[in-house]
Amino acid sequence: MQKFSTRRVGALLLAASTLAATLAGCAPVVLGGVALSGIVAADRRTTGTQVEDESIELHAVNLLHGHYGDRIHVNITSYNRQVLLTGEVPTAADRQRVQELVRGLENVRSVVNELGALPNTSLAQRSNDTFITGKVRASLVDAKDLTANAFKVVTERGVVYLLGRVTQREAQRAASLASGVTGVVKVVRVFESLSEEELSRMSIIRPDTAGNGNASPR
Repeated sequence: MQKFSTRRVGALLLAASTLAATLAGCAPVVLGGVALSGIVAADRRTTGTQVEDESIELHAVNLLHGHYGDRIHVNITSYNRQVLLTGEVPTAADRQRVQELVRGLENVRSVVNELGALPNTSLAQRSNDTFITGKVRASLVDAKDLTANAFKVVTERGVVYLLGRVTQREAQRAASLASGVTGVVKVVRVFESLSEEELSRMSIIRPDTAGNGNASPR
């Protein structure tokens, strides 16, 4: 049984392989980051920030496993040094403690704590969440008016969390697409806002990054 598993969900085809990895073993603490290879250039974060986010996720996994072992199920997703915590812990005190531990890590600037004081979800539920993530990613890829790689998608108990540096138009469009996916209970935005002017300047400075990549329910 694997102790850790990295979710590397791209579009719908990649979701199938991710689902197989999930079924291969339990994952009490899960990384939320995607592979850096081939993605660094297609991201609205700087390369340095992407590396920092990966480092934050890895350090958080090790830290929480050292404190809790397999007694908790926490998904850790860092985007632009803002960490989203999803999953389940035994008590409200554990929920607060996990937040404090992660907040104390180097380079973490804020934490969005969406942990539930609940029993750990079943393998079937986690597999369904992975499948939903894949479908949401596919809908973003299919949308001609969005840059899919500007978004990171996390699903927990049917709730879809959307992260990224996006404009208001992009945020609304992505949330609308995600909410229309079968099985989605709610969509929560964990975005950082960009103005259309900022996005235009970014595209001019980094034309190769025009490609694909605080919490409030919509």
